[in-house]
Amino acid sequence: MENKPSGSPTSLVDQLVVPGDVVLDLNSMTNQTIKLGGGLRQDCDAIAVTKAGKLRCTKPNKYWVESSQKRYEPHPGDSVLGIVVDSKADNFLVDIKGPALAYLPVLAFEGGTRRNIPKFEVGTLIYVRVVKANPGMNPELSCTDASGKAAEFGQLKDGYMFESSTGLSRTLLSSPTCPVLDALGKKLSFEIAVGLNGRVWVNATSPSTVIVVANAIMNSESLSAVQQRIMVEKLLQNLKLST
Repeated sequence: MENKPSGSPTSLVDQLVVPGDVVLDLNSMTNQTIKLGGGLRQDCDAIAVTKAGKLRCTKPNKYWVESSQKRYEPHPGDSVLGIVVDSKADNFLVDIKGPALAYLPVLAFEGGTRRNIPKFEVGTLIYVRVVKANPGMNPELSCTDASGKAAEFGQLKDGYMFESSTGLSRTLLSSPTCPVLDALGKKLSFEIAVGLNGRVWVNATSPSTVIVVANAIMNSESLSAVQQRIMVEKLLQNLKLST
């Protein structure tokens, strides 16, 4: 039995969806540009779900299905944390937790030329953007934003990197700021980089601050907003007692 699309494109946003659900009818969204993320595919004039999770949407019209999973499926435009595993003459091979290794061209940097190719050792942690991600092919990465600027992309030095589910990563990147980061940011000074591939990097002047922030984030996934704030307060109290 075919699932009929919802009358309103936004009626299923933030709702649980399962494979086979039709969430958008393109006939009712003429003259609009739709961007599809993970968990969705176009089937003629309908957009159908390919994996279970919550339907999400950001302006103007980007839709995806958010689910908590360890494995990452690359999509163009995703910001991810990668680990360099090898270097070749023309590119670096990078682990982004996807089905296959990604490659980062040696010229995919702001002002990149053969004379200023970066030297990344194996194990280097880098913040990169997915440029291409086609089935059966290695994803292509870049250390620039869409305008060719370095922005926040590049090597992440020092700090601590840990892994999370992809669902938690999206929550950390959501707007407005998620409760756990909002509560931490009001009391502590730290740097953070979140990859949609389920990797998080934290850095601060004090190692104890790094530990508190990392623990708070890892413990937050199954908690409500109120519970997250209470948990952060307890961790901060423990930090005060230990200093």
